[in-house]
Amino acid sequence: MKRQQAVEAILERRRQMVNDAIAEDLTIDEPERLYEASRYLLEAGGKRLRPTILLLAAEALADVEPDSENYREFPAVDGTPIDVMAAAVSIEIIQSFTLIHDDIMDDDDMRRGVPAVHQEYDLSTAILAGDTLYSKAFENMLDTGASSERSVRALSELATTCTEICEGQSLDIQFESREAVTPDEYLGMVELKTAVLYAAAASIPAVLLGHDDAVDPLHSYGLDVGRAFQIQDDLLDLTTPTEKLGKQRGSDLVEGKRTIITVHARDQGVDIDSLVDAETVEEVTEAEIDEALDELERVGSLDYARSRARELVENGKSHLEVLPDNESHQLLSDIADYLIEREY
Repeated sequence: MKRQQAVEAILERRRQMVNDAIAEDLTIDEPERLYEASRYLLEAGGKRLRPTILLLAAEALADVEPDSENYREFPAVDGTPIDVMAAAVSIEIIQSFTLIHDDIMDDDDMRRGVPAVHQEYDLSTAILAGDTLYSKAFENMLDTGASSERSVRALSELATTCTEICEGQSLDIQFESREAVTPDEYLGMVELKTAVLYAAAASIPAVLLGHDDAVDPLHSYGLDVGRAFQIQDDLLDLTTPTEKLGKQRGSDLVEGKRTIITVHARDQGVDIDSLVDAETVEEVTEAEIDEALDELERVGSLDYARSRARELVENGKSHLEVLPDNESHQLLSDIADYLIEREY
């Protein structure tokens, strides 16, 4: 518990710094309504996990004391000052862009405990807000002060990541209409939809700062912990109270989304489609979700998900051996554990 509290304190410090940087880098411009909509979810909350991983990776690579450096002027291998905070903001902007479009595609009403952007504003404005964020992320990544070669590599990584996220989202939609999905297929989809942004966050500092030998290991770390993060999200969707989750508990189950839990349960002979009678999230009751949870627990699907998440985290942490043995290295390891121990 003490370690988890320490990680949460680390996250909170950097969350505040990232929030300040977002306000500085993503200013309200004309037309005002568009930029307000663009910043709406960013201002609604979020742990800022991905930018925190980016900042910690930069700290570990530069082998400096945590919080001791100005993230706007971080030392590259050749001594060039790099604005790694601009890169961190870029990653968080991409995350917000994906959430806006996800909510539109899923027709979700709530996000982070507030109305989704397309509900708070309107559908057209929400689409434009997401597109604006997408563009702004690339603008921000160009503002790091890195050499043209390293800037192009970082932009290439970001562009590839965005393409892969779209591919993952498409697979996620396809899986909803398929009768059977294998665990490996599910994890492949999750790698694209969720984990690649963690991989970009972890590896882009190595690109910008000139630590070429660390790029691939940190990318692998991000892929593993990102997949574990999504598995934990699958678990939390069923086990975290609605008011704490910020959306209806069990919504993935009601909407027919494939998760590592339901994929495993189907393999155990469970009729996933009949676990709940409600056809919409608004109709489902807590009692129905509890009954479904009991059945998933009975066939071992929750334990299976927890085990796969733990395996991924342990494998992910092994890739950190490329980093100097310092406090930020340890914090990256602790955050990996936190991703599957968090309660919301």
